[in-house]
Parts: sequence; C-alpha cells; structure tokens
Amino acid sequence: MRLLFEIDKKDYLPGGETFIRPSARAIIINDGKIAMIYSMKNGYYKLPGGGIEPDENAVTAMIREVREETGLTVISDSVREYGYVHRIQKGKHEPIFIQDNYYYICNVEKSIAPQELTDNEIQENFILRYVEPTEAIRVNKNKSCQCEEIDCMIQREVGVLEMLNKEGFFK
Repeated sequence: MRLLFEIDKKDYLPGGETFIRPSARAIIINDGKIAMIYSMKNGYYKLPGGGIEPDENAVTAMIREVREETGLTVISDSVREYGYVHRIQKGKHEPIFIQDNYYYICNVEKSIAPQELTDNEIQENFILRYVEPTEAIRVNKNKSCQCEEIDCMIQREVGVLEMLNKEGFFK
C-alpha cells in the first residue's frame, strides 16, 4: 500500500518506549459526497474507522468499525486499497505513539442499521453525514482544538480529503 504522507510531530524523545496502534478507515463516496463521522460535541469531521484489534486484519477492522460507527454495511467485494498515513508523536501514556492509518475505498449497502458506539464516541456525539468534501475540509481547517490528538486527526483527514479531491475522486 502506498504511503500518502507522514505526520511526525517531533515532540518526543527518540529511543523511548513506543506504543503502536494501527487503524483502518473507509472512503465511501456517493454522488460526489463522502461519508464522514461528525462530532456534534467538538465540531469536526473524520472518516469512519478505528483501531485494528490483534485478531483482525486491516480490512476486517475497517468493515467492523464502519458498521459500529455509522450503521453502514461495507460490500466486501468493493474494497480496494487507497493508501496509508504514518503518524508519530508523543503519546498520552508512553514516550512515543506510532500509528499507521490504512485507507480503503469501498461501497456500502443502501440500508443503515443503528450505530454501536463506544462510550467515548457517545460523548463525542458521533453522527453519520454525507458531505461535500470541500465542506468537510473547510470545517476541519477552521477548527481549533486544545487536544493534540484531535488536532493531529483533523490534519490527517484534511490531507487525505485534499488528496482524494486532487486525484479526481469527487467528480
């Protein structure tokens, strides 16, 4: 899978203990709009997806996370690789946090089931929205947050959306 870009905050001491947490995310495009998770609490957009569990591969994790966060069911045969973003920064509880975020382009079934959100996702008040990519980029670029983790995620998602737009995925 191709490296889309790297986010290295350089806010950590080299050689420290690392925590590695890969994730998988979906790119679902329908009529020029993209399926995004919107945080009603903090006012930002993110692509659906999340952490890869030890017993999962990236595609299985992405399909599970999309179902939990959005209620959408990914059509397995439609999944294709897009790329990944490599992120390195000081962790919350460890000296160095490393995350590869794997992105997959896919289609979903028409029906939508109820969300199955975690406590944190409930606190964020996550909802599914199909939005114009330029609107998601605008909202995220105008979002200022005191949380380094959210700021990094917003930077990552803006970068991916801008690449998709530049490569003609929304025409």
